[in-house]
Amino acid sequence: MTATDPKAVVTRYVEAVRDGDLPAVRDSFAPDATWTYPGDLPISGTHEGRTAILEDFLGAVGPLIRPGTTVIELTHAFADGDQVLAEWTSTATTVDGAAYANRCAGVFTVRDGRIAAVREYADTRHTADVLFPAHRG
Repeated sequence: MTATDPKAVVTRYVEAVRDGDLPAVRDSFAPDATWTYPGDLPISGTHEGRTAILEDFLGAVGPLIRPGTTVIELTHAFADGDQVLAEWTSTATTVDGAAYANRCAGVFTVRDGRIAAVREYADTRHTADVLFPAHRG
């Protein structure tokens, strides 16, 4: 796999998130990348641009998690051209002591060695119950 191989790009991104390597996480995204998250949570919707992804989406979850408790594991990754289907598990403890454990999947589009788009699928009810309990509707 080369540095621009889509599967390697996605694997490198997930490993950077797992390792807390923020410069590598930032560098994983194209400046005009998009990330779409399902549901009606405060983090739901399409986040447009690297800064929005890092600050409004990923950054919105960080303060909810007790530092040092996040465990990310890439369990599968399948590539077809510039598309990568990745599945990962994410566990953590919230700042309130609740256990977060979710199985996620994402369809990543890679362009020129960077992530250009992501459509994520996850158990949004669990995310709401554990991360955003005040948002129950």
